[in-house]
Amino acid sequence: MKLKIIYTYTSIILLSLSGCDKNFEQINIDPVLPTSADPGYLFSNSQVSSAIGTYYYQAQIVQQINTPYTGVLEGGNHNIVYDPNTNANFNQLYTGPIKFVEDAIERTKANPASTNLYNMSRIWRAFLYQFLVDTYGDVPYNEAGAGYLEKITLPKYDDQKLIYADIIKEYQEATKALDATKPIETGDIFYKGDIAKWKKLGNSLILRAGMRYSKLDPARAELLAKIAIEPANGGVMTSNADNAFVAFNATFTNPTGAWFQGTERGNVYLGAPFVDYLKANNDPRLPLIAIKYALPANPLATAGAENTNPADQVGMPYGYNESTISTAPGYPGKTGPAFNYSQVNRRTLAKIETPEFFVTHAQTQLLLAEAAARGWITGDAATFYNTGVKAHMDQFNQFNTGSIIPVAAQDAYLMARPFNSTTALEQINTQYWVASFLNGSEAWANFRRSNFPMLTPNPYPAADPSVKGGFIRRLTYPTREQSVNSTNYTEAVARMGGDNLGVRLFWDKQ
Repeated sequence: MKLKIIYTYTSIILLSLSGCDKNFEQINIDPVLPTSADPGYLFSNSQVSSAIGTYYYQAQIVQQINTPYTGVLEGGNHNIVYDPNTNANFNQLYTGPIKFVEDAIERTKANPASTNLYNMSRIWRAFLYQFLVDTYGDVPYNEAGAGYLEKITLPKYDDQKLIYADIIKEYQEATKALDATKPIETGDIFYKGDIAKWKKLGNSLILRAGMRYSKLDPARAELLAKIAIEPANGGVMTSNADNAFVAFNATFTNPTGAWFQGTERGNVYLGAPFVDYLKANNDPRLPLIAIKYALPANPLATAGAENTNPADQVGMPYGYNESTISTAPGYPGKTGPAFNYSQVNRRTLAKIETPEFFVTHAQTQLLLAEAAARGWITGDAATFYNTGVKAHMDQFNQFNTGSIIPVAAQDAYLMARPFNSTTALEQINTQYWVASFLNGSEAWANFRRSNFPMLTPNPYPAADPSVKGGFIRRLTYPTREQSVNSTNYTEAVARMGGDNLGVRLFWDKQ
């Protein structure tokens, strides 16, 4: 994964050595171009480039997004290994946001005036590695980012358990070290350097990471939940103003929104289990999420009539391909080249300007609800739960669509489906699933951790044998790693027990 970075630097070096022109350095120095990268710019670049797609696998594994097609769109829809899509997160994270944030850390670690930028970078680096571990298991960690600085081009893979322990240590140490009396990094994309909000983000990530241990080590999960909510350390997110997200615009577009609006727009649909759940519960979020276009394959400007009536929404079932989907019960037919199943609304969540949410108030409150329901923290689980559900409904305001779910509709929804302590874990984590829509990595991680919502395994007949009759538990490593970094790859695979879709992560116990 470091090879692309190394090859780039190597190419530059070789080019510089190949010429013998007199005064080469003076001639080829751009008098305007900076000679060293600004760590603040590197950090903000890392934040923005962290908005990567999770629609080929993660969102399809948890049955929120679906496509019947084989070929370049294939992945979680059919529970198969398709290397260009399984390797996407690995390649994009290492060659983009991790490269930037590792560089920012290296440039600020010895500078007392950059202590806040340094510790914000540590928190974000830990978040990115948690994403990678949750996706693949063992990954390069201690030697990652060392290609240019230390000439390590074939990094070792570290044990995922040890990576997680160090990630949590980084969250804790960096969050505590943030200091509002020191220089503020205003280039920060999330909060403009607001230290109180960064402390809330760090603590909310401690809570998230801690809850991953709920099956493996409940005592550790409880301890970390208590640490996360400690007011003296800054506490966790308390409103949607604390949400960590990147705001995009018509020039700098959201990759996921661009995908929904681009050439694949007529090939991607909402999953039947997701639509069915929202419909069955008269969820006021459904009209803002789901839509049926008169001409679903067309660009928005010519897609024709837009039907957001909840009663008319039909999600695409799993287990079919483009040839067999017409045999599915309730098949709605086609209009032109596209199927008449519901899609993600391109005026709300599927806009090219739609924000990319990483950690939210809604998710955090629902995790607190579970911790309280388990007796790990003080506080009323029902109150946390209600706050979390309403927070996600209010989160639609941040999509800049003018789409607001009235408080009366929120209250009516919760009154009709009150918190039930006997089914609390299912209720909380099913709402977490809804609140994590389009945040595919987190929706999938929490599904594996909690076993909720109760989804029926994808019955696609040609699924990979490692997951047939079940769910994908991790993604496979890039094929390139098998040939280029084979020694370290082989060691990691032996430690984990294989490199297939059915291998469970250390925290994903049955």
